[in-house]
Amino acid sequence: MQILTVTMNPAVDLLTSVEHVVPTLKMRCGPVRRDPGGGGVNVARVCRRLGAEATALFTAGGATGALLEQLLAEEDVGRHVVPAAAATREDFTVLETSTGSEFRFVVPGEPLSETEWQGCLDALGDVRVKPDFIVASGSLPPGAPEDFYAKVGAVARANNVPWALDASGAALRRG
Repeated sequence: MQILTVTMNPAVDLLTSVEHVVPTLKMRCGPVRRDPGGGGVNVARVCRRLGAEATALFTAGGATGALLEQLLAEEDVGRHVVPAAAATREDFTVLETSTGSEFRFVVPGEPLSETEWQGCLDALGDVRVKPDFIVASGSLPPGAPEDFYAKVGAVARANNVPWALDASGAALRRG
């Protein structure tokens, strides 16, 4: 099965740990791990681990975008990248080892231009192998229209490809 995922707001996720999270104090953290992230990127990674052929369609820019591509290549996840002018965002998680609590910090991402988000829609119809299923997942960055996922659904229907949407708020309602 060939699965195509759509991620409009991908990220490089940083994970580190500290014994105690304490306001205003400098905290010495443990080693940092970097993982590819964003809704559809994570779906593609899991599909690949389960043995399915998966291609992640996403926007990427700057050094962080290049790192995201490299991390996905290391996991043997197919990539279809739409270049973005702005750097791909970074999110970070801090594990407080004394309690096991995670503190997750998610940034909004840089705005996409109409050319960039439209490039993702155009790429849906231009993929080399027609997917058996499309998964659109994750938040929309600033600049992407609230009905972006509805547009993804229209492309999927026009190509007779079933699809699923994992989003929240206006993006889910409009999708």
